[in-house]
Parts: sequence; structure tokens; C-alpha cells
Amino acid sequence: MKQPFKSFCLAILLVSSGTIGLSSTAFASGIGLSEQSVRGLGNAFSGGAASAEDASTIFFNPAGLTRLSGKSFQNAVYVIAPTANFDNQGSATFTGAPLLGGEGGDGGVNILMGNYYAAWSLSDDVKIGLGIGVPFGLATHYDNGWVGRYQAIESRLTTININPTIAARLSKTLSVGAGINLQYADVLLSNAIDFGLIGRSVGLPLRPQSADGTVEIQGDDWSWGYNLGVLYEPSKTTRIGLAYRSAITHKIEGEADFNVPAAAAALTRTGQFTDTGASAPLKLPDTLSLSAYHQINRQWGVMGDITWTNWSRFKELRIDFENPAQLDRVQPENWKDTVRLGVGVNYAMNDQLTLRTGIAYDPSPVKDEFRTARVPDNDRVWLAVGASYQASPSLSIDIGYAHLFVDKAPINQSSLIEGTLKGTYNNNVDVIGVQVNWKF
Repeated sequence: MKQPFKSFCLAILLVSSGTIGLSSTAFASGIGLSEQSVRGLGNAFSGGAASAEDASTIFFNPAGLTRLSGKSFQNAVYVIAPTANFDNQGSATFTGAPLLGGEGGDGGVNILMGNYYAAWSLSDDVKIGLGIGVPFGLATHYDNGWVGRYQAIESRLTTININPTIAARLSKTLSVGAGINLQYADVLLSNAIDFGLIGRSVGLPLRPQSADGTVEIQGDDWSWGYNLGVLYEPSKTTRIGLAYRSAITHKIEGEADFNVPAAAAALTRTGQFTDTGASAPLKLPDTLSLSAYHQINRQWGVMGDITWTNWSRFKELRIDFENPAQLDRVQPENWKDTVRLGVGVNYAMNDQLTLRTGIAYDPSPVKDEFRTARVPDNDRVWLAVGASYQASPSLSIDIGYAHLFVDKAPINQSSLIEGTLKGTYNNNVDVIGVQVNWKF
């Protein structure tokens, strides 16, 4: 039944947003993706829980739906171009011999992703909405023969989130909202295996790094969570939003496919390194955001945001193999919680054109001592600009651009079989988005 569900989910996103949302290297901290609104992108997502300018408030704060009237539909497309360049600084096997191979090329993956939101008014005080987007993702892909091939070659996480929502205005100043998140997750992990080293340890006439094989693990899962929001408007010019998105736990289930070279085929006689079912828990974090927006005058608006993310749920990457002869693989992660800070400014040049900018500090949950080649993440600063054009009373267009300045990321990842991957990552990300909004 999984394949029909997967096809159904991908079809929904394809039809509704015109793009299939994939993922890429750490656009927000960890594996989070902030790209849920192009207007928000232009402000570095600095006032999401309070801005409530369009239907994307379904994601940032469902209570904001009460600020929308009639019917509204929104479709956004993003081009995200990350770079992840590794600088080798003495990577070696456990014996001290150099790990052979290049530096992996650019591990970042350029992708196209999108999201879709729609909102309807049941009455002046009750609104409903539907959002479809990609809240989490990861993609790194290195050259097959690079020095870190035993740690990672390809890593991919794709999520698709379907978010029906309802909101109600309780008074002139207070609104509340809630939504359900039906989430699909698909994971692929691959790396090389040094069968030369393993074979030599059991007496086969092989040399380390002379008989590489591979393993590819792929699986998927459906799970669910919820989101809640409160919007307080003490005046017509000021609003304060508080929004919570729940944690979601997936049990990824699929297959592990081993490729063993002929010279090391004897290693499979005990049952090891043969294709088998595999599973892995995926614990995605909950978040809590507090935002404020203030319209200073007809032209100027300012906003700010603080968002806590419970990344400490991700303590390890554990892959359980159904084959009892195959040892489970456990990679310590020990991520830490983060607090993101952002500020933004809007300037309305006239009734049709609004300019946007924003800056945000987005710390990484990855600790230096646990950084891996699959997620070579580090702290970053967002610098963003954007513009909104009201083409007609029913049609508006938004564009946004952000550059993410990512700190250098040292890595010193070690294991007896894989050796030590030692060096530094130089990363950055460019994001550009275009969004169309219709009102009826």
C-alpha cells in the first residue's frame, strides 16, 4: 500500500504547486526548511507568526487566517542553490594511512521546490485553509570515490506536509487557530564499505581501500502532528503572534541493498552484507515562535521573530537491519536546541509596490564534535530582500532573494572501519522565490 500512497502524495503536490518539493543542504538550521512564503523570504522569515499577510499564515500561525477575507490561493516556487565544499586536512584510516580519493566535489544539490496554500471564509469570524509544503529536507551528494565515501555518498530526506487548518476570531483583538499535519517522509542513505579492510581482518588476501562495495538504504513513512496559534491585535497597527508546531516521529521502513565486490564475496557466507529489510526512527522537532509586527505609518512596517526548535530530539541515526547477522548501524548525533532571531522591515512605495528586507541569525543544532558528512551544517546569517506588486485587486506577485552566510564547519568524524574524515566545509546558500496570490 505504501507505493500508492506515495504516488498519491506526490501527485497532490505536483498538481497543486506545479513543482515536486525535494530538499537540499541545510537551508535553515539542521534539516529544517523555512521556505514556506516568498513574502516571508524577503524579510528573512522575521515575523512569520504575526505578519499574517497571505494564506501562508497556515504554516506560520493558523490564527492569522482571520485577517484574510473571501477566498485566497497562493502558489510559490523556489530555486535553492547551496554549496558544500570539503577541504581535506589529513583524513586517514585507523592505521594512519591516508584515505584515498578526492574532496568530493560540491556536495550541495541545486533544486526546485514549491508550496501551495488556500484559504476560505466560512463567516466573518471563522476561516479554513489548506497548506501543502516541504517543512524538512536534506540532500548531499558526493563523488563516488571521495575520501569520505565510507561515511557518506548520498543522503536525501524529502518530506511533504498536508496541513488542513481552521481559525476563529474570539474578539476584536484575539484570534486562535489549529491545524493537522499529515506528513510523508522518504529517506535515502548510501555510502561505500571498505571490504578490503574487512576481508583482510578475517584473513582474505585483500588490502584496505582495494575492494570497495556500497550499501544503499531507502525507506518511507506517513505520520502526523498538529499546529496551534494565537494572534493578539492590541491596535490596528500592532499584532503579536504565538505559534506552536508539534514534533512528528516517523518510523522509516524500507530496504538495504548491499553491493559486494567479487573479491570479497566470501564475507556474505555468514549472512552478512546481504539485502535485507531495514528501519530507522526519524524524530523531527517541535517549534515555538513568538513574533511581533508594527505598522509605524502608511509606508513603514517593522517586525521581529524568535523561534525555538527542539532539535535535541535527534540523538542518533540508528538503522536497524532485519537480518540478524547484520549489525545495526548507530551514528551519534546529539543535536542541541536552537533559538533563531530575526528582524525585518517593509516599505510601501505606493499602493502597488512594497519593498522588503530582513536579517536573521540562525544557529545550527550540530555540535562540532558530532558533525557528519551527511549534514555538514553550521551557524548562518540570513540577509534577504524582496518586493510585492499588487497588479490588480485580485492578483499580486511577490519575489524574494536571500543569501545565507554559513560559518566554516570543521569535521573530525572517526570510526574503526570508516577511518577519520578530517577537514573543513565551506558552505553557503542562495535562495530565490516567486509567488502568485489570487483573491476572490
